[in-house]
Amino acid sequence: MSAPQDFNPAFATAAETAEAIHGKRISAAELLDATFRRVDLHNAKINAIVLQCREQAVKRACQADESLAHGERWGLLHGVPVTIKESFAYRGSPSSWGLPPLKDVNSPRTAVAVERLESAGAIVIGKTNVPVMLGDWQSYNSIYGTTNNPWDLTRTPGGSTGGGAAALAAGLGCLTLGSDLAGSVRIPAHFCGVYGHKPTLDLVNTDGFQPGPWDGSPGYPMDLAVLGPLARSAQDLRLVLNAIGGPNGDDATAWSWHMPAPRRMRLKDFRVGYVMDGDFAPVSSDAGKVYEHALAELARAGAAMEPGWPQGIEPQAQLRTFNYLLLAFVNAAATVEPHARWLEETQKRLAYRAMWQKYFESHDVFLLPAGFSAAFLHDPSQPLDQRIIQTPEGPRPYVNTALWSCFATLAGLPATVAPIGRTIEGLPVGVQIIAPMWEDGTSIEFAESLAEIVGGFEAPPGFDE
Repeated sequence: MSAPQDFNPAFATAAETAEAIHGKRISAAELLDATFRRVDLHNAKINAIVLQCREQAVKRACQADESLAHGERWGLLHGVPVTIKESFAYRGSPSSWGLPPLKDVNSPRTAVAVERLESAGAIVIGKTNVPVMLGDWQSYNSIYGTTNNPWDLTRTPGGSTGGGAAALAAGLGCLTLGSDLAGSVRIPAHFCGVYGHKPTLDLVNTDGFQPGPWDGSPGYPMDLAVLGPLARSAQDLRLVLNAIGGPNGDDATAWSWHMPAPRRMRLKDFRVGYVMDGDFAPVSSDAGKVYEHALAELARAGAAMEPGWPQGIEPQAQLRTFNYLLLAFVNAAATVEPHARWLEETQKRLAYRAMWQKYFESHDVFLLPAGFSAAFLHDPSQPLDQRIIQTPEGPRPYVNTALWSCFATLAGLPATVAPIGRTIEGLPVGVQIIAPMWEDGTSIEFAESLAEIVGGFEAPPGFDE
């Protein structure tokens, strides 16, 4: 792709930006200067970037320009400014996860996924805000304060990658790197009107994704959580995933990874299953209207549409298994349950994956809501499980925010969120696109094609200058 003649440094995609730099329409140093001017102009309103890496970013941008002048291109993200979630180890900076004792403890090493992003040529301009221990669907803590949604400053951008999604929507960097367990990439993408991708389980190495400094030791074993990108285009998700995916260390001596080609390239050729509402987390009518419009447009485009859950997929049973494994992950269940219980629930998890994979023999993607509501008002009240979210149909339990995210997480499947429109209040709505395991390119391709009929990313008012 060539950068368009009306190249806009603030909101160009990462792919367009890299081509503009490669074509010498703008230098990496010039772009970085423009990016930090936007940070100075807008970041105070949203408090998205909480740690800035100006000195080293300026140095790296100059090196990027020198390399290009000598005919050397570092990679497909050469000179592209990006942000990373505060929870990644990054040399010379803290990864506190919102814990005050860790706020000034710098890491000597950089997480593997971030190293790969830099190896592809990206320039890290800063780290973005998170909730304490990444344990909320808002992004605030006592160290860095509260992050606001650029579409409405009284509302949350989501969590736990809320700072990254807010920065991206506001035009502060071309893409961001986050993590997802209970929707931590997908919900912020949905709330902020950007694209987000939860990769296939174990596709992206998690070493260096931890609280406190990282010394290079193996990462915590993950059976649910993944690391993934957010961007302003589906194409950029593919670009980043190709840069950061695949084995690391000893594993790399035995196997390699490449992203399989998408199953289909045109909307009319996709076989689409979908469920857009459910008793366990009823979708609010304002978001529901946006989903209904998207489904109608898909049918009009000629996609083969089939409503209903795959055979054997019973939502409540899957949610019970997910909740157990989630509690085991944070050690609550593991302290009182025998290991045999974890093995039993893990066996169920793998059986659910097999059911989904069987379904994908006759279907290409499965659509779900990204959440039951659009972005909600800030609410730091405690305890968290007593919070409520107001919808046109009345209050809903706050803890149900992530329930639509659990199905792809439990089965380890890739899931892409794409912006598909806005509510009557003007708040973004995203749809969740699930694909077969290891076929991340299929959900990303569907998201890219979807933009042709419902539109893609739009800049929030007040940040679009």
